[in-house]
Amino acid sequence: VSQQVLEQVLSELQPLCTSEQQFLQEFFWLGCDSVELQALEVRVSPIVPSQLIPDFSHDLVWFLRPEEATSQLLSEIFSCLEPELRAFLDVCNKVHPLGCLQVLVTLSDSMFGTWGPSSAPPSSFLDALLGNVLLLAKSNFNKCIGTLCKEIEEARPPSRMREGILSCVSRFQEFLAFSEEVLRTSQCRGELDKALLRLASSVFSSINSLSSANLKVNTDMVMMENFHHIHNFLCQRNIPCLEGKKREAKQRSREHIEKYVTTYMGQPLERLKHFFEGVKARLAQGVKEEEVSFQLAYSKQELRKVIEKYPGKEVKRALDTLYRTIHKLLSPEENLLPVVWQAMEQGFIRQCREFEDLIQRCYTGTGIALDFTMEDLLSYFNSITTSN
Repeated sequence: VSQQVLEQVLSELQPLCTSEQQFLQEFFWLGCDSVELQALEVRVSPIVPSQLIPDFSHDLVWFLRPEEATSQLLSEIFSCLEPELRAFLDVCNKVHPLGCLQVLVTLSDSMFGTWGPSSAPPSSFLDALLGNVLLLAKSNFNKCIGTLCKEIEEARPPSRMREGILSCVSRFQEFLAFSEEVLRTSQCRGELDKALLRLASSVFSSINSLSSANLKVNTDMVMMENFHHIHNFLCQRNIPCLEGKKREAKQRSREHIEKYVTTYMGQPLERLKHFFEGVKARLAQGVKEEEVSFQLAYSKQELRKVIEKYPGKEVKRALDTLYRTIHKLLSPEENLLPVVWQAMEQGFIRQCREFEDLIQRCYTGTGIALDFTMEDLLSYFNSITTSN
């Protein structure tokens, strides 16, 4: 509503100031040069008493600088106009949290003539006045964005934080939707583009700070969901200045999916994972492959004991439990479950192939093998996916 009122006020001021400026120029001969004025004085003097004739020599400075004279007169006539406009801007800022953006767009459109070709060009006085008010509107908008960025960066996640979209991401999305609606019929994007980049950087910084926060939830899950959410809603809008942030959000989401998968991938085969991590550590220390099985903790007997803990049916059951856990924790709105589970499948199969490779290299000729094959694993994952 405040935006519509401001548009109406400005649209009525333009013809008023223009007509007043034309009247002053014509009535006080402000467009005449000195030669024309002398001729005018000669023509008027026989008819008008000398005491009623303007003292042209005294007012010569006016005639030499007609634009300044006109501006001075208009400033005196409309002396209350700028204070009133400034006061109205303050009201707009109080009515709506982002009213400063509406004011900035409306004033910019007025200054640069985007109201359409039918609009009369503003007077030089009004142009200068609106320029001053526009500077105030830009200052108010920058202060608003600065405050918002500070709130986002300094916000701390709640102690009982749950998985899902962070409030800073939601606020950024709401601001983006609001600003695009305000700019729907406007071309003035300069100040807004700068603000969007500042806000996006603050939001990314706030999400990154989760890695050092003492949360009771998996931070990689929260971060991958929020970066995925940002990428999704930026894809829905064509905002050139945020293309870089959109690509960064996509990359960050993938990175945290990989970290999340790495963290939980070893759970179904936890003891096997620890066993082969020890084998790799011995190899890294210089132990020869054929000598690993002679290490007491990594002997053939110890490996058989660990493998016996993971028959195929137990592995399938553990994978099903893992799927249900991920399904429970992920936000259904983001629809990340298929992506995460596919990454989990690829990582799990890659891990088991590494186990098989280490068995072949370090336990050659022992006949030791995992209780399940890669084909079995694929059937486990397929069965879990189709049954849930």
